Amino acid sequence: MKKLMLLSLLAAAGAAHADVIYSNGPVVGGNGLSVLTSPASTFGFGMNTAAGISVADDFTVAAGSVWNVQSLDFFGYQTGSTGFTFTNATWSIVSGDVNSGTVVASGTTALTNGGRQGYRVTETTLTNTQRGIYKAQADVADFSLDAGTYWLRWSLAGSLASGPWQPPTSDAREGNAAQALSGAPFEALTEAGSGLSVELPFGVNGTIAAAVPEPSSYLLMLAGGLAVVGMARRRRQAQ
Repeated sequence: MKKLMLLSLLAAAGAAHADVIYSNGPVVGGNGLSVLTSPASTFGFGMNTAAGISVADDFTVAAGSVWNVQSLDFFGYQTGSTGFTFTNATWSIVSGDVNSGTVVASGTTALTNGGRQGYRVTETTLTNTQRGIYKAQADVADFSLDAGTYWLRWSLAGSLASGPWQPPTSDAREGNAAQALSGAPFEALTEAGSGLSVELPFGVNGTIAAAVPEPSSYLLMLAGGLAVVGMARRRRQAQ
């Protein structure tokens, strides 16, 4: 009986729930809207797999941590959609430079509907529902990321003619998002009307663990501990 209980506990530990471990910014505001505000003039940026257009943005895994990634969240719209229209995501995670860095994980993954997040609108068309922004969830093969800076590169395929389009974060903050057109290198992505850089919303889901020290680190820790014990013993003897 005890053996069965132990096996059940181990199985439960192995099937850890995937939590949101990183979000690259808000998709919509508290009113459910992503508002295009003057002088900005771009509703969304191309991220169309069929046209060879991809976008990218960076993130950092903190020192001393390991991310165990189980799924990725993308956000986009196809103008005129009345429901979820995305079919798959082509993605990669690169360590180092967005163009020449080392690919540590990649794939083309089927997408599931994570729900409509809100709408992309203008200041004068707040009730417009042509551009419904959806969360597109990609359940990827599990992989781990050690501490460091990475780029997530992605494009989406959809069932409609328009897009897919990538909205910026709803807080319209500046950032270092990039875009690659028709197989060309990634270049800094700027908003046409304002000329400002942008950030793109995405999410990473999984678990975070503490980094495991290298064997040499264990030896140093052990040596240090033995040294402390030795000093304490000598002090007791001297008393």
